[in-house]
Amino acid sequence: MLTNELSTMKNIFAEEEIALPEEKCEQLLIYYKKLVDTNQVMNLTAITEFEDVVRKHFADSLVLGRYLDFNNVHSLIDVGTGAGFPGMVLKIAYPHISVVLLDSLAKRLRFLEELGNELHLDDISYVHARTEDAAMQTAYREKFDIVVSRAVAQMNVLSEYCLPYTKVGGCFVAYKGGDAAIEVTSAFHAIQVLGGAFEKIETFPFYDMQRSLVFVRKKNPTPRRYPRKAGVPSKSPL
Repeated sequence: MLTNELSTMKNIFAEEEIALPEEKCEQLLIYYKKLVDTNQVMNLTAITEFEDVVRKHFADSLVLGRYLDFNNVHSLIDVGTGAGFPGMVLKIAYPHISVVLLDSLAKRLRFLEELGNELHLDDISYVHARTEDAAMQTAYREKFDIVVSRAVAQMNVLSEYCLPYTKVGGCFVAYKGGDAAIEVTSAFHAIQVLGGAFEKIETFPFYDMQRSLVFVRKKNPTPRRYPRKAGVPSKSPL
């Protein structure tokens, strides 16, 4: 059965032009099993069928590798990581990167920490905090080459969550649907205020939908007053 699942995963990755060594695919199989087992007692994902998880969680997380040279990436934070998408998947694919997985729910992070230990992953941290609070801490503020998020929030809100973590010269990447251009246009002011500059959108067909990756380059330090207190960015977007 594992051989069949491994073959299916490789075929799906090949369809999406994702090249991943077999040992890393095997780690993702362990991830899948732990995800669905834990999901029976904890709400981690509504997607549980094997092929759907491989496509909509694993491959979706990994498509960033088409557009970003991870050889030049040394640090990454996943803001609102949830069940580890995309941050944990990217750590498995690119183990040389120092990764922080940030989430406001401790039980999700316990799941991810157990998984990380099981997979013998080094240089990975699991941070339990509200996004707005951790961004004010010296340990995390403007420390990361790449900031990623698949969080469900508008770009003007997501930018306030994520740009404070991005080092000057680094990049914030938002995983979005095919209509991301509309969101980006309405977020230009917020991005500029927060020290960023819109760089590009990569939109492409993905499985049965359109997918976009929005790249925002950090040009200047984020003013210290941002992000605002927990809950304010979503209630009163920039």
